[in-house]
Amino acid sequence: MHEASIVSGLMAILLDQAAKHAVEHIRRVTVKVGRLRSVEPRALVGCFEMFAEGTVADGAELVVETVPIRGRCEDCGEEFEISGFVFRCSRCQGSRITVISGEELYIDNFET
Repeated sequence: MHEASIVSGLMAILLDQAAKHAVEHIRRVTVKVGRLRSVEPRALVGCFEMFAEGTVADGAELVVETVPIRGRCEDCGEEFEISGFVFRCSRCQGSRITVISGEELYIDNFET
């Protein structure tokens, strides 16, 4: 389960930022996770609850916002959402696609 290593990294960032800004309690954390990251949101939440225990994030809600996969066709310039992991242009059916979103993995914000 790679969610545990992801949450470990997220917690290190959160705790560092909380210490820098003298935050005593974090109520909510929002993370953006691209679909290409193959992260199971429920597993992420479960790991977060375990890692947060006994820290300033103990009891905080983890909100996981999934970012869809979007691509840009290098042949015609069309930008489109990729569904079903079919990397073909919705306009010209070209296969020279550059992924422009869907690989994200970051803390968007946290509330105290």
